[in-house]
Amino acid sequence: MKNFRSIERIFKGPESHMVGDGFKVSQYLPAAINDMERLSPFLLLDYHAPHYYNPSSTRLGVGAHPHRGFETVTIAYEGKVEHHDNNGNHGIIGPGDVQWMTAASGILHKEYHETEFSKNGGTLHMIQLWVNLPKDKKMTEPKYQALLRENMGMLKLDDGKGEVSIIAGDFKGIKGPASTFTKMNIYNVNLKANATITITEPSNFNTGILVLKGKIKINENELCEEKDFILFNNVDGEILVESVSEDTLFIVLSGEPINEPVVSHGPFVMNTVEEIYEAYEDFRNGKFGTEVF
Repeated sequence: MKNFRSIERIFKGPESHMVGDGFKVSQYLPAAINDMERLSPFLLLDYHAPHYYNPSSTRLGVGAHPHRGFETVTIAYEGKVEHHDNNGNHGIIGPGDVQWMTAASGILHKEYHETEFSKNGGTLHMIQLWVNLPKDKKMTEPKYQALLRENMGMLKLDDGKGEVSIIAGDFKGIKGPASTFTKMNIYNVNLKANATITITEPSNFNTGILVLKGKIKINENELCEEKDFILFNNVDGEILVESVSEDTLFIVLSGEPINEPVVSHGPFVMNTVEEIYEAYEDFRNGKFGTEVF
């Protein structure tokens, strides 16, 4: 008898809402389960399901805003997103690309539709994660990683049945390019019809799957569809995934939990209430730098 890793729950995110004027997202974490620590080190997951934006003469998005104490990870599947921050970083990501910004001690950034994409209109499909930092790394220097599709770790499945694109950590010995502060594995899996893949993550890692396209069967009996998030129990066992539609895409998020207090308010995630007050005070006093960038 196969030893499958059991499922704790399957859920969808709440009704979508607008972030700024350019991102229509559903907040799976923490809103859908009302728990910011259950999938630690992943604090927040905003899922922007495929949505068409009309051509616009003004660029849509979110203006300059601060962060401290964690990292923002934006994963693009369709469309193009542009990033600027006041640390001098600028990047444009398209399908298969990722931007990984370490806010750490404090940064201001803005995100919006890339100029030509905005001008022509089109479908945007993406994810944004907030990844927590351990206490001793929260006040380190901010940094930015532009991770392009061609630099991802890539595993081709036998007989052209699909591929795995590894962003962070590793899958079956193939490493992703992201530099991380704690142990985690993040990878996209694309499967053709009837293809199967076996996923084995450490039992102490918090592990979940978000279905982005098509339908899959988990552990031989649990059918899951687009927008389903499958959260697994922290137990030993393999996860068997079978594609039951012509083409499927899902992302695996798995990481070693950071067992430290989490205090979050607005754009800041720290360990104590006092540190949140200090973050707001530092922002008001200009310690995050200028908003002109």
